[in-house]
Parts: sequence; C-alpha cells; structure tokens
Amino acid sequence: MARAEATNEVVTVERLVSESQKPDALAVLEDVYIKEKGWIAEKALDAFPHGSSVSWYMARVAGKPAGLLRLLYDPPLDFPPGYDVQLKGGVDWKALAARARIVEVGRFMIREEYRGKPRIVVKLMAEGILEVVQREYTHLLTDVFEGEVHSPLKFHTRILGFEQIGTHRMGELNTDANRIILALDIEEAYLRMKQRGGWVYQELTQRIAGMLEERIALREAQGSGDGAASDKPASDSSSAFSN
Repeated sequence: MARAEATNEVVTVERLVSESQKPDALAVLEDVYIKEKGWIAEKALDAFPHGSSVSWYMARVAGKPAGLLRLLYDPPLDFPPGYDVQLKGGVDWKALAARARIVEVGRFMIREEYRGKPRIVVKLMAEGILEVVQREYTHLLTDVFEGEVHSPLKFHTRILGFEQIGTHRMGELNTDANRIILALDIEEAYLRMKQRGGWVYQELTQRIAGMLEERIALREAQGSGDGAASDKPASDSSSAFSN
C-alpha cells in the first residue's frame, strides 16, 4: 500500500484558464518534453486557450510549477493508418467506443526534481478526475511508453487501476518506443480502490465518492445486466474491456 510522503511543501493544482498562467506551463513542457525527452519540437500547449473539449492542469510545489496534465474529451476513436495498433485478445473496442464516454489523458509530466513526490501526481490526477466525473464521463484512455525510465505505467496500473488493452508503434510524439494503451473504467476502479483504502484513495476520491456512489446505485437499480457494479470489485483476472 502506498504511503503518504512526509513533506512541508504545499502542493496546489490549478486549471489553466488564462494567458497569465501560460509561461509557467510552457516552462514545464520545455523542461520535460523538449529538453529532457526530445519528444516534441514546438513549445506549445495543444488547443490552448481551450474550449470544452480540452482541459489543462498545472501542479505547483511551494508556488513553483512542477507538473502538467492534459484532458481531451471525446477523442477520435478510429486508429490512424500506420499506427500498427494491436489490441489484446478479447478486447471489444467497438463495444467500448459505443457505450463509454471517454477522456484521453495526455501530456502528463512532472519536472525531474519533483518526481520523488507521489503526492504531486496524485493531486494532479485528483483534480482532473474531479472534472471528468462532474461532466459524467465514464472512462479514461492513455498511452505510456514501454521501457521508458520515467514511465507512469506502474502508477497507472497498480495504484489507479488502468488495464492494458493493447499497443501501437507510432504516435504523435517523437520516439521509437512501443506505446502501451491503457484504459480505466472509473466506476470499477473506484470500487477496487475503496476496498483497498489508503491515502491515495482518500486523496483521489474524497470529492467524487458521492457522485460515483449515486451513479453506481442508479445503474444497479436499473438492472443494467452484465457488468453491473457492486460493492465487490471485479477480480484481478477479469477485465471491463473484454467480450
């Protein structure tokens, strides 16, 4: 079980809504994605200033910009030609795309000097998930790089509950690394985290638990059939994304 780190530094997260926030956000982007990783060439925040389809969040530690997160609502779900997408056996992508309201998590980055502080990552995700749940979206989708030294794969899968549903070779970022496609059913992940408890669960769910409990109760009352949620999470061997 993850433990809260001991720190006196104040961690805050803000949604990017004005040009005055942009220089600090671009400094994080430049440090991580351009100088350190070399994944992009242009110092720009995609779709900023944003409409309802994109949200950017920035974490600060003691007032200093430390990390970024981008949410893309209703992303295109057709695989671009040449991406060489390979889905895991049993994953029903068409059914998922038809029933789910999906948000893509991207541009998730933490400056190098702050990477030993998991609370920054958790607070950044908590703010993003709050907005996602308030807008009644149901699933998160993201890519991580296989073998990348700072990959959030373990955090996403072991702590948040993302499931690996496939891979692809090509993408928008400049790297030859294989991409691992991860998906998260928010309600199912909430039930699993609730059973485990701990500080991460408290941080991530304290403002969304009531909304999710109401949503789950309504779905059960409507007798949604296969896949209806309960207080007992699906076993580790099952998948919310299989046939």
